[in-house]
Amino acid sequence: MQQVVFRVRFLTPAFLGNAVQSGQWRTPPFKALLRQWWRVVWAERHGFEGSFSDLRRDEGLLFGNAWLEGQFRKSAVRLRLSTWERGKQTSWEGIEGKAVFHPEVQQTGNRVGPQAYLGYGPLDGRGGTRFAKKANAAIQAGEEATLSVAAPAQGMPEILSALALIDAYGTAGGRSRNGWGSISLEPSGGSPPHERHPITWSRPWKDALKLDWPHAVGRDDTGPLVWRTAKPYSDWKALMRDLAILKIGLRTMFPFPNSRPPHHRPQDRHWLSYPVTRHRTRGWDGNARLPNSLRFKIRPDPDDPERLRGVVFHVPCLPPRHFRPERHAIENVWTKAHQLLDEMMRVPSGRRYTMMAHRGRGEGVKRGLDTLTLERSPER
Repeated sequence: MQQVVFRVRFLTPAFLGNAVQSGQWRTPPFKALLRQWWRVVWAERHGFEGSFSDLRRDEGLLFGNAWLEGQFRKSAVRLRLSTWERGKQTSWEGIEGKAVFHPEVQQTGNRVGPQAYLGYGPLDGRGGTRFAKKANAAIQAGEEATLSVAAPAQGMPEILSALALIDAYGTAGGRSRNGWGSISLEPSGGSPPHERHPITWSRPWKDALKLDWPHAVGRDDTGPLVWRTAKPYSDWKALMRDLAILKIGLRTMFPFPNSRPPHHRPQDRHWLSYPVTRHRTRGWDGNARLPNSLRFKIRPDPDDPERLRGVVFHVPCLPPRHFRPERHAIENVWTKAHQLLDEMMRVPSGRRYTMMAHRGRGEGVKRGLDTLTLERSPER
């Protein structure tokens, strides 16, 4: 066994739910995150050609399993945290900030609370509303602990690669795809510095649609599909507010037809993520869940670690078979999403809305997007 030690710090609030669904420092979410990015490392080292059954076998032998006949075993990877304290943040009161424009939320005057919109719902006081006091709590931004990871020597290179990817892209807990629970991992106690990967861990995004599980960051002719905010932020709340505006723009660029839902067949917006409030489709089961493969992450600014940058990256994969995925429609939707993100790099903010007006955004979204400029992140 070999052991490495890291200082783990949350850059945004995190909800690591315990047995009573309240945020608490716990090892299971970190182990789940490690397995998630270990799969990306495994896929790259098998040339993105390994079968899912081979992945599950290797994963089970390292992380433990109860399904490999004759090879049942406990996990060979062990994690330890220096604290198991409960979260202390119990309300969005005073945190939600100024509401943002959403053209489809008419019942609230086309305004939504940005933090609530990004989906962080366990707390009370969402969107300026008042709820009865809840027992739920979040781990606050800035909290940190020591994380120790032990693994067999032969498996440690892949574990270290996965930990490096967690530092770059990892988020943990509830609504983590929207940037909540963004993690910074800093080697400690003599542990080796993060391995910096070349772009071999990324894959042409249309090729990535050959598999129905997240296994690589996508790339196009320009490079990895990773964008970051062009300016650093001193406050995570302001940064998350801008990411909420961006997400509204990405979703409302695919307007629904005027026909009343449920829609007879999946619409473009459904291929981004599903379900969509008040816009079900008869084409899919009522309990269907399709997570968004475009993810948000908060990182320390490389030039000033006390400030933050927002990162948007795409981990493309084909929806599972029961969605009856339409490859052409999916490629069309994500091509438009990538174009919007690239336009926010190259097109002056004053011209953006003119170029994108036909995509269904309202004037308020235009004003919001005008405050945000992206750039391709210099991934290595």
